[in-house]
Amino acid sequence: MARFTQADLIELNKAFEDRSPAELLRWTKVVFGERVAALTAMQMAGSVVCHMVSVLKLNMKVVFVDTGVNFQETLDTRDRLAHEYGLDIITLQPKQSMEEQTKELGVLYLTPEGQRQCCDLRKTEPLLATRGQFDCLIGSLRRAEGGARGGCPILSVDPAMNCIRVNPLANFTNDEMDAYIAEHQVIVNPLHQQGFTTIGCNRCTTPVLPNEPKRAGRWRHLGPWSVYCGINPTDVGGTSLAIDIPQELIDRLLGRTTDFSI
Repeated sequence: MARFTQADLIELNKAFEDRSPAELLRWTKVVFGERVAALTAMQMAGSVVCHMVSVLKLNMKVVFVDTGVNFQETLDTRDRLAHEYGLDIITLQPKQSMEEQTKELGVLYLTPEGQRQCCDLRKTEPLLATRGQFDCLIGSLRRAEGGARGGCPILSVDPAMNCIRVNPLANFTNDEMDAYIAEHQVIVNPLHQQGFTTIGCNRCTTPVLPNEPKRAGRWRHLGPWSVYCGINPTDVGGTSLAIDIPQELIDRLLGRTTDFSI
């Protein structure tokens, strides 16, 4: 294994700034082969990634974490994407049901500290259980979302999962997103048409008013200090910015042993 840091991705990130999402997805599949999966929470941007994966015929798995307290509309969206786009969607689940967790630990999501623990138990830990299965996870973060995501890189290291994260929609504007969905009639979570600009668990997500920030509906009861669940490492930052991966993968990633370029 060789040490690979976020700094090692600086030049590649610069080179990828003007590449399209389709180009980035094709590159990701070539470099990572069978050890790549798309990660989605069944929100609008994730649906766009799923549609692209399908139409580009990339033949890759899609990972979804079912926290056990998702909205039914979210689960229905998962099922529609799998059926209509022909996707292999892997559903991950926490070790305990919400009832079991509450009986043991109480209602965690009523405090900021409890919310972080609840998100760790129900969302992050199920994903971490797959550590070692993937060298790359494709996300759907966009800089147009603002906040902590305003400067999200296209490529980043994920120390917890010891893999590379790719966000092919990082530069996708809101207008481009709307145009793509309209042109391709992308399947989207119906909650987006019911005032939900961002969608999480049914305990901690509400619609937002037209004059509110897009993420105002997430953990509204806790105030503005709690706005991310932590499953995306670039949302929360951190001091560990390195992973350990095979040298052969580093060579492929940096274009040293592959003729493929975009």
